[in-house]
Amino acid sequence: MFDVSFSELLLIGVIALIVIGPERLPKVARTLGHLVGRAQRYVSDVKADIKREMDLEQIANLKNQIDEAASTVKSSLAQAGQELRKPLDEAEKSLKEASNSMENLIEQAKTDLDAQSGDKSADAAATTDASPAKDTQTLPLPGFETADDNDGATTRTGSTT
Repeated sequence: MFDVSFSELLLIGVIALIVIGPERLPKVARTLGHLVGRAQRYVSDVKADIKREMDLEQIANLKNQIDEAASTVKSSLAQAGQELRKPLDEAEKSLKEASNSMENLIEQAKTDLDAQSGDKSADAAATTDASPAKDTQTLPLPGFETADDNDGATTRTGSTT
């Protein structure tokens, strides 16, 4: 702290011995030692407080840097999420459009099929009215032959063998 050499300390001791006297010198030296000790503790406490404040400032600066880094990472993640969400939204929109067009095609096919079946049933009704009814319920029996008459009717004759 102070630049005091041994010879200067010896000179101060000799002057103190002459001024204070040999009887009170040990008490004064003890008190002086206590005061110097208190001063050293006070100085070390002040140094520790200053160091703690500097550390708190460094910690605060470090905390601010970490907060900035965290906000930067958070914003970049949000931006990346939005960029990833765009193609997914477009794909979802395309799938919905495809689904709607498929539903429209299915409805169109159903209406076309209904229209065709309506035309066929009308054609079938017209052909059954115009032509004579054929006997589709009777099946030929084994051993009987079928022969056409002149009028177009089918007759079956039995054979006895």
